Amino acid sequence: MAPSTESVVHVNFSNPRSFATKFKSHLKETFFPDDPFRQFRNEPPLRRTKKALQYFVPIFEWLPKYTFSMFKYDVLAGITVASLAIPQGISYAKLAEIPAIYGLYSSFVPPLIYAVFGSSKNIAVGTVAAASLLIASTIGDVVSPTADPTLFLHLVFTATFITGIFQTALGLLRLGILVDFLSHSTITGFMGGTATIIILQQLKGFLGVTHFTTKTDVVSVLRAVFSHRNEWRWESAVMGVCFLLFLLFTVQLRKRLPRLFWVSAVAPIVTVLIGCIIAYFLRGHDAIQTVGHLKKGLNPLSIRYLNFNPKYLTAVVKAGIITGILGLAEGIAIGRSFAIMKNEQTDGNKEMIAFGLMNIAGSFTSCYLTTGPFSKSAVNFNAGCRTAMSNVVMAFCIMLTLLFLASVFSYTPLVALSAIITSAMLGLIKYEEVYHLFKVDKFDFCICMAAFFGVTFISMDVGLMLSVGLSIVRALLYVARPATAKLGNIPNSTLYRDIEQYPAATSVPGVLVLQLGSPIHFANSTYIRERILRWINEEEGFSNSKGNNIEHVLLELGGKVALIQEFVCCDPLPCHIDIWNEDHGTCSKTSQ
Repeated sequence: MAPSTESVVHVNFSNPRSFATKFKSHLKETFFPDDPFRQFRNEPPLRRTKKALQYFVPIFEWLPKYTFSMFKYDVLAGITVASLAIPQGISYAKLAEIPAIYGLYSSFVPPLIYAVFGSSKNIAVGTVAAASLLIASTIGDVVSPTADPTLFLHLVFTATFITGIFQTALGLLRLGILVDFLSHSTITGFMGGTATIIILQQLKGFLGVTHFTTKTDVVSVLRAVFSHRNEWRWESAVMGVCFLLFLLFTVQLRKRLPRLFWVSAVAPIVTVLIGCIIAYFLRGHDAIQTVGHLKKGLNPLSIRYLNFNPKYLTAVVKAGIITGILGLAEGIAIGRSFAIMKNEQTDGNKEMIAFGLMNIAGSFTSCYLTTGPFSKSAVNFNAGCRTAMSNVVMAFCIMLTLLFLASVFSYTPLVALSAIITSAMLGLIKYEEVYHLFKVDKFDFCICMAAFFGVTFISMDVGLMLSVGLSIVRALLYVARPATAKLGNIPNSTLYRDIEQYPAATSVPGVLVLQLGSPIHFANSTYIRERILRWINEEEGFSNSKGNNIEHVLLELGGKVALIQEFVCCDPLPCHIDIWNEDHGTCSKTSQ
């Protein structure tokens, strides 16, 4: 057997960069991929200060350019969104097991903060169903919302403060990459499971049940519904079904005639107003339960009610962090989706800071967690909003409601709120997307189902962590077990493609061309070597029958190869291997 030799052929390539240079470059690409400070370079100090202020406080960038024609569109969009925010705010507050008035408070202060610091022109700020239910279930494990409603409310404010601190810290530290671990399949499964249990919980409102469980799993909810059959009210059920059919009709009308989007947008407030009229004339009738008294006036300060008692702190921090991540994932994804439609760009880290600041301010002013919900943002976008001024208009409408119309909405039937929530949640169960995942990627489908069944049968936080864990495992598998493929030449061309996908592709005699699906590094170097040896053994067994021996193995690495020495320093293989090493600017040939 010939001794192992190695020849190095130098090529025309720049000198290798120093470790410090490469580390700085990698750090910049990780935390500052958008290079946010490029606009400050080569600018005089005064202009640099002005641009820095515009960058960190976006309202100073768009407000000087604001025109009356833009204001007309924002007024229309803001009023339309407010008509949706009022009933949804009341509904989601009841879902969070807090007084309904706090749902309206949460649609007043946070939108004003977002209008100053938010970078998206399309997001409409408000409360969301999933976070509302998650807060209620997590804090409800340590404090009962019925036995001690005051303490429960104070812990909700504290969880909102924790959410704001967490979101702001993520934005300042440029750690938006953490949100990327919530994959599309995870969000689809989690939102579908959350929508399912929320819909089942609305049976309490539809049937007029007064005693109900605080647990969120399907089994507990159904047991609570059927164990209190003596409390069912047919009047409430009939009214609820009528409201729900009306809301679903407007949704279908919007799908068939997109220009009538405003019909579905105002349908919830119409439902509430009709319900208020019916409840007013039927007041004193036990079959129709109402929201009850709503106090007039603007948000009272709640900073003195923040409770950091160690006895409850674990549950509060847990609720704050999980709902904070969910709020970021939904708000940033929605903002980016609408920005793409307008060929605009949204800075995810600035959005995190804006969400964090509005939740911190909200926790000081009797608000609970807010983000950029899809339903309100879609209405805002379709109504033709031009800037974040639409949030200011919406907040102004909510202010007028709090000052002058709060008593009107005290007659809102709970069954009307249940119908509004059910209608909104039905749109979150994406049957077609789940089927698409099943057809395209079975592993993604399993992640989606893990989130769905974890949420519906265990709890919301367990379902979320289960699916995120599977997503991380999958990512690690991609890194540690990269796909390999044998390439062949497509006849009458210079192209080399996978021979399994292109059966007509032919191999070069004596040469084995392999394509690796990821860079080589310490986590997969052993596996890749063993996989290449297997390819060689299989190819030699096939070639020997034809009298052709494998003399060369050519690795097609595609992108940059990290830590290539992990592979080169292994024991020599029984053939030539040509590897292009970008770091050293050499072509190494190992033979035996």
